[in-house]
Order: sequence, then structure tokens, then C-alpha cells
Amino acid sequence: MARDLFDRDNLMNYGRRGLQGGLSTLGGFQKFLLRGNVVDLAVGVIIGAAFNNVVQSLVKDLITPLIGLFVQQKNLSSLATKYGEQTFAYGDFINVVLSFILTAAVVYFLVVKPINALHDRYDRLRPKKEEAPTTRECPFCLSEVALKATRCAYCTAQLPPAEGTQAQAAMQS
Repeated sequence: MARDLFDRDNLMNYGRRGLQGGLSTLGGFQKFLLRGNVVDLAVGVIIGAAFNNVVQSLVKDLITPLIGLFVQQKNLSSLATKYGEQTFAYGDFINVVLSFILTAAVVYFLVVKPINALHDRYDRLRPKKEEAPTTRECPFCLSEVALKATRCAYCTAQLPPAEGTQAQAAMQS
């Protein structure tokens, strides 16, 4: 038994099975990575990070200096209040809030709004599916009656079976 365990051919067989099992697992991993959703998500995250850097720079280098002109500060991020030993740097917070608002506005106006307009246009062009009727007209009193009803709720007349219902199939058999 111990001799079989250390037999070279047996060890090679274990190695081959392990290698093939590992390669089949990598094949599944490769299929997962090359699915459209994963690749699209990766591209979206990378583009989003780059876009975030652009917006941060816009806020820090252009917008906050303009606001700083009105509050007599060179840079909004230098705005701070000191209470005892604690310093509250609310200027940095203002920068982050402005970045968030700008990012949200750009995403809404350049992504969400055009996509919603395309969906609305597509919905208008797509043919509407006709829904099956749920009521029918009573031939005696001309009131609306449920499709599966066998008597009219208003005049209590016996109704002929509606076309295409199970009641009609039961009556005919």
C-alpha cells in the first residue's frame, strides 16, 4: 500500500488529475470573466473613477476658487473653525458636497435622462398587446357581466357560454 502511494506512475496520475481539474476550474473562471456583464461592469467602474477625478479637479481648481472670491478666501478647503483642540474643516466638506452634486447632475442629464427618453420612444413605437376581455355584454339587458358568468347579475337571465371559456368546453362535452 505504501509502495503504491509513492509509485511514480501513480504520482504522475494524481498530478495530471489535479492539473486538469485546475484547468477546468480556470476555464469556468474565464467564462465568468468574459461574460458581457462583468466586462461592462469593469469598464463602467474604470470610467467612473476617471470621471470622478475630472469632477474633483473641476470643483477643487475652478469652482471653489470662484466661491472663495465671494467669501474672501483663497481656497474653500482652508475654511475651518477651531473649538478648543478640535478643528472642523468644513471647507473640505463643501468641496465634497459640490463634487457630489456635480457628479449627480452630469450623470442625470447625460446618462439617465437620455436613456429614459430612448425607453419612452421605444415604448411608443412598440405595438401594444391587446389584453383579453374580462367582461362581456348581457344580450338581454345589455349590462356588463363577468366573462365566466353563467347568469346575469342584473336581470338573472341564463347566459350562453362565452366564447373560448372552460364553461363552453364543459357544455359542449
